[in-house]
Amino acid sequence: MSDAEIEELRALLEEVIRLRRNIKHAETLSAGRIGSVRPRHRESALNLVHYTELRRHDIRDLQSRLSTYGLSSLGRAESHVLASIEALIWILTRLVTPDGEHTATPPGFPDGGELLARNAANLLGPKPEDRSTRIMVTLPGEAATDAPLVRGMLERGMDLARINCAHDGPEAWRHMVEHIRSAEEATGKRCLIAMDLAGPKLRTGPVSPGPRVLRVKPLRSNTGTVQEPGRVWLGTVPETAPPGPALPVIPLDDNAWAGSRRRGQKIRLDDARGARRTLVVEQTSPDGCLVALDKTTYFTPGTRLTAVLDPVTGKKGHDQGHSSVKVGELPAVEESLLLHRGDSLVLSSSLAPADSTSVGKHRIGCTLASVLADARTGERIWFDDGKIGGVITAVGPGEITARITSAAPRGTRLRAEKGINLPDSQLSVSALTEQDVADLEHVRELADIASMSFVRSATDVQELLAHLDPGRDRNLDILLKIETVTAFEALPDLLLELMKWADVGVMIARGDLAVEAGFERLAEVQEEILWVCEAAHVPVIWATQVLDTLTRTGMPSRAEVTDAAMAQRAECVMLNKGPFINEAISMLADILGRMQDHARKKSSLLRRLHAWDHDGTGA
Repeated sequence: MSDAEIEELRALLEEVIRLRRNIKHAETLSAGRIGSVRPRHRESALNLVHYTELRRHDIRDLQSRLSTYGLSSLGRAESHVLASIEALIWILTRLVTPDGEHTATPPGFPDGGELLARNAANLLGPKPEDRSTRIMVTLPGEAATDAPLVRGMLERGMDLARINCAHDGPEAWRHMVEHIRSAEEATGKRCLIAMDLAGPKLRTGPVSPGPRVLRVKPLRSNTGTVQEPGRVWLGTVPETAPPGPALPVIPLDDNAWAGSRRRGQKIRLDDARGARRTLVVEQTSPDGCLVALDKTTYFTPGTRLTAVLDPVTGKKGHDQGHSSVKVGELPAVEESLLLHRGDSLVLSSSLAPADSTSVGKHRIGCTLASVLADARTGERIWFDDGKIGGVITAVGPGEITARITSAAPRGTRLRAEKGINLPDSQLSVSALTEQDVADLEHVRELADIASMSFVRSATDVQELLAHLDPGRDRNLDILLKIETVTAFEALPDLLLELMKWADVGVMIARGDLAVEAGFERLAEVQEEILWVCEAAHVPVIWATQVLDTLTRTGMPSRAEVTDAAMAQRAECVMLNKGPFINEAISMLADILGRMQDHARKKSSLLRRLHAWDHDGTGA
């Protein structure tokens, strides 16, 4: 080895020793916080502090120079930071002074992977037999009434069920849990239950409803030919209705009238535009009938329907004693604000319904008025999962004004109950609401895991822990949903506070997180969350829009299949609800099973690839 190389190695050794000195200093400064966590998490808290300090330094040049000599670049040091540095110092010392006195063996490595595996099993249950990553599924509202639906999810590969307390209610939650427990007995498979505390609901207020009208139209080809008639139920839908997409229902002032129709019978009406239309009865039940139409028809309350001819008796409708009936009450059409770039939008504490006919200047309410006082001019604001964006231009008593800067070229519609994100604002609202505290009573009774939404600071975690009793709630685990940039930036502090509880984890809630951080930055942020949690030996759930197109439409996109494969590096992956959820569960289980042979966290696993065998057999 040349003198120049020896000098370079000596310089590398000095840099690594300085890095170790900084890490040990950070350990001293954080001794109190490390000592306050549960004893079982103490080693993990220590490693988290070491990793956080390591990432405060830009060591890219050091990494490159170390790699030149075939030495560890510390690129996989997350789960055992100090041990990796000590081992590197041991090797460099032997290279610089080969004839000096050295310890016979390098320092040992604590098994951070084993700690993470233990914590994952405690929180998420044991690993499935055919894959290393669990699958969590968000239960739809139908799970409260459809036991076979829940059992099907479990049979396809669901390991954890998620119930969102922002929807349904305690009675429905209880029924969902009952169906989970019944499915467990039937399948012999354990399924843990996680319940999300909703957190502060920052959403748009109501919009003035539109007319009470229902439009039903047939499906036409590009040339206008009817390919599938429009269909609608008159009266009530029977329990034995054929499977398929839900059809609109039109109540009548006498539902028995619909039940007395005959298959093939025609019904005439003049719709809301005065257009003469004909309906044909396809199916009947005691209090309703299914009708088809081949022209677009607008139904309104009071529209008169007249039976024309009974195909069996040959008699006209009036010969049956009651030839016509009127349409009953219909729900109002949901309206929205059409926002264009350059428009002005006032977000108000008043929840008076917004005017959907406004042009250029708009106003809509905010369900959490207290946050309006926290906003400042120049800060960004986003609506409806990032579909609409703006910049705050004015802040006044009980309202803020924003200029719309991001919308579709022809405008984007903003409806009621859509999410609002203020990524730059320092919000003073607590992550734990009064409703969350009330829901916590049901969560501690029904669930295995309580998930905290919109956590921002260690204070939020402290507040949740203050509402839990270590004795009474010792079997209730805690999950933090990371869905804001503020939470991401405070993640080490959040984890140190969270480690005061027994079994804990983190969910990367990529929906809100993408809006807050910016879609282009999401990939970077989710990677860093994975790394920090690995350093803390805390299991991670990769969530939001995994196989989303498949779940909603029955066909996956190519990009989301790759995304699902990347999710294998987390300890659990979450699927959202949708009509094709069973297909999504099966595909995800298959992808995760395949990927476990190729990657573990940041490390590639180089198993034998049969595809490149020289004999071409692929065996």
